[in-house]
Amino acid sequence: MNKIYSSVKLKEELDRCRSEGKKIVFTNGCFDILHVGHTRYLREAKKIGDILVLALNSDSSVRAIKGERRPLVPEDERADVVASLESVDYVTIFSELTPLELIEYLEPDILVKGGDWAEEDIVGRESVKRWGGRVVIIPEIKEASTTNIIEKVRNVYGEESWDKDGY
Repeated sequence: MNKIYSSVKLKEELDRCRSEGKKIVFTNGCFDILHVGHTRYLREAKKIGDILVLALNSDSSVRAIKGERRPLVPEDERADVVASLESVDYVTIFSELTPLELIEYLEPDILVKGGDWAEEDIVGRESVKRWGGRVVIIPEIKEASTTNIIEKVRNVYGEESWDKDGY
């Protein structure tokens, strides 16, 4: 089953789910290199409601947020990887710098972010609360981050470590 939807198709799917009484959980992020922090976070987010929507930053929005060297993995591949996770029900890609417009369009019941976010900094929190939803912060797993992985790779496999085959 394909889990990757345009925002319009996703809205239709979520309206159907809502009509069945299901609670919609929304989260977003870059998910550039999938790691244990991501997988544990998404499993916990799924437990909070019935349907977990993951809004994935497009390549252009990742570059604007993280810098020109990111993402390392293109958006279509990142979407495919996160869609393969059992905890994720739907994936959609957004190009804006923040997911506010998408949150207001989809109207999730629950907005979830990781513990590296303070609630007052979470984009869309006011909108979700306005229609009776809630915001949940899931504790982060220290040291589990894409940035830490990139640094470890650079330290272990710096330019001088690469042989003629690139390993």
